[in-house]
Amino acid sequence: MAGQALTPDEYVDAIVRVAERDASVARVVREIVSLDASVRSSALDLVAAHLRVHAAARDVIDCIDALKRDVVAERIAARLAAPREGDATV
Repeated sequence: MAGQALTPDEYVDAIVRVAERDASVARVVREIVSLDASVRSSALDLVAAHLRVHAAARDVIDCIDALKRDVVAERIAARLAAPREGDATV
């Protein structure tokens, strides 16, 4: 039985928490959310298709789908604004 999907705020919180723990994830997420909406959606469709082939967990696919939403991408971009020079997440 599948769990309920997260709210947009819960997706933002989850993605930001992971990005804050790993600088390489933070850089990739910043790049993803900075893309134009149509480019971001198309790129994430390809990522999701690849992950489905490798039997990725449903919550991973749901997270990728959430990143396609402008409201989620904008909130993440605001929370993960480029770090200041010398910050550990650069």
